Amino acid sequence: MTQSLITVAYIAASALFILSLGGLSQQETARRGNMYGIAGMVIALVATAAAMNLGGLPVLFAALVPGLIIGAFVASRVQMTSMPELVAMLHSFVGLAAVLVGFATYLGPHGNMTAAEMNLHTAEIFIGVCIGSVTFTGSVIAFLKLRGTIGGKPFMIPGRHIINLIMLIGTVALGVMFFVSPGHEQGQWILLAATILTGILGVHFIMAIGGADMPVVVSMLNSYSGWAASAAGFMLSNDLLIITGALVGSSGAILSYIMCRGMNRSFVSVMLGGFGTEGGTVAAPGSAPAGEVRSVDAETAASMLQQAKKVIIVPGYGLAVAQAQHSLAEVVKILKENNVEVKFAIHPVAGRLPGHMNVLLAEANIPYDIVFEMDEINDEFPATDVSWVIGANDIVNPSAMDDPASPIAGMPVLHVWEARDTIVMKRSMASGYAGVDNPLFYKDNTLMLFGDAKKVVDEILTSMRG
Repeated sequence: MTQSLITVAYIAASALFILSLGGLSQQETARRGNMYGIAGMVIALVATAAAMNLGGLPVLFAALVPGLIIGAFVASRVQMTSMPELVAMLHSFVGLAAVLVGFATYLGPHGNMTAAEMNLHTAEIFIGVCIGSVTFTGSVIAFLKLRGTIGGKPFMIPGRHIINLIMLIGTVALGVMFFVSPGHEQGQWILLAATILTGILGVHFIMAIGGADMPVVVSMLNSYSGWAASAAGFMLSNDLLIITGALVGSSGAILSYIMCRGMNRSFVSVMLGGFGTEGGTVAAPGSAPAGEVRSVDAETAASMLQQAKKVIIVPGYGLAVAQAQHSLAEVVKILKENNVEVKFAIHPVAGRLPGHMNVLLAEANIPYDIVFEMDEINDEFPATDVSWVIGANDIVNPSAMDDPASPIAGMPVLHVWEARDTIVMKRSMASGYAGVDNPLFYKDNTLMLFGDAKKVVDEILTSMRG
């Protein structure tokens, strides 16, 4: 394949990646967007292989084939509840790849470069390795937090901002030393020191972010992985990798901004500390809401839903854990057949991954036209007979609006308590992922329905059919 054909293939792949991002912006076109992305990646792989020397192809396929098999196996077996962990781990792979590419590029031959070109190449290597190291360690910590191996509460140490600043200054100083290092042997040790330092910085950044901010963290790490890939593209002089990385990096940054706006928080505030803290201190003890909790059984809940004229359903992570979306789709079908108006309200940070709830509902073939974002549906709760919360907690917590001292004060939430009646399905009275108690459970118009979401929704479905 000539160089001109490879260039054309790279342009076609880049166009397909752009179309893929456009398709993923809407639920109706998401499947088509995925197909565009797959086609673009296939073209990119074939073009890259064609551009290599024949002697390097066995090594390429020795790495590519096992990777394809492992990736297909993991993707086919992962549950939707584990998708956030998988995404975080994949981000770590991109970061690690950028680090390895940086070291390999620095230690390998550089060809005939002018002094200016060599200086630029050196800067590309250092920046790419540092971004990759932060992405790698930060993604590993995010994976462990999402998996529950590490607790969701932010890990705060005294003077953490000063420590972060010192590490950043140290990284810049190492960069200057690396830039002026006289030889490869000294330079590789400086580069290794920078890799370790930025790796520690990535750990410290993510450890200090609270559980409720994890959807933003996943989006942010997605952006980091894109910039890491773009940096690797500069080091390898690969235009397609530069373009693809820039697309991922910029789209991840935009999504992070949208997520932060949905929580009424700035990107800087998320990075400097997570929910569950205010000014570096944890929420005050003994501030739990008080009141009487009223519970209801599945049969009564089914009767309330069937007698209602309008029902708004608010899904949360508990729905994903229990895999109750398919049974819920059957309940929705029965309600619509009985002329009950049913809508879904999706909070920007529902679940632990951007778009998590939308994918779950689409998996159960719930119509797109009854699924609404928070800003589109929040004003409809006062005219709603029953708001039905399934496995959600922090995103329906009224203390975000009523209690200025609450750790989640200012976070926009779904106003489910404004409906005539509210049914909250939970396993227990435990607090949500942010570790904040919820006064919603004690309101006069709230009824608690305890139990596993799948089991309880099945009981509601059986009662409706009966």
